[in-house]
Amino acid sequence: MGIIENIREWFSSETWVNKTSAMIAGFLFFTGWWIIIDAMSGDNQHQITTGHVFIGIFGTISFCMINIVKGEHISEDNTSEWGARNAKIVLLLGFIMGFASIIAAIWVMISDFINNDKKETSLGVALLLQNVFILFGSLVYKFGRNEEQWNQ
Repeated sequence: MGIIENIREWFSSETWVNKTSAMIAGFLFFTGWWIIIDAMSGDNQHQITTGHVFIGIFGTISFCMINIVKGEHISEDNTSEWGARNAKIVLLLGFIMGFASIIAAIWVMISDFINNDKKETSLGVALLLQNVFILFGSLVYKFGRNEEQWNQ
């Protein structure tokens, strides 16, 4: 089977939207963490601390919280024990954590890296980009999929 046949098979299947959104979301998530790992591995040692990395960890937890809730969990027809209210709370907390990690990254970028002549500004930008890529990956994975195909 050649490359062209594989591409045709990919786009002819019913789940190509899910596959593509999962790949794009995974690439965005990977890129976010790769940026911060690359920034930490440079010659400028100990400028990004463990506290700075925790911002990205909260973004990763946000990614999981947002995508653990399926669309059918949120609907009002949900009569399960867990309930629609609890699913909405988890989703809301996930979004709050995701946007809070971006706000924290902006805060740290300005206070620790831009206003400090001893540290490189590019490291603060790397911290911000990490969290932006993680949140965009989370949004692509949440809203780019068609969950109805899983219920068949």
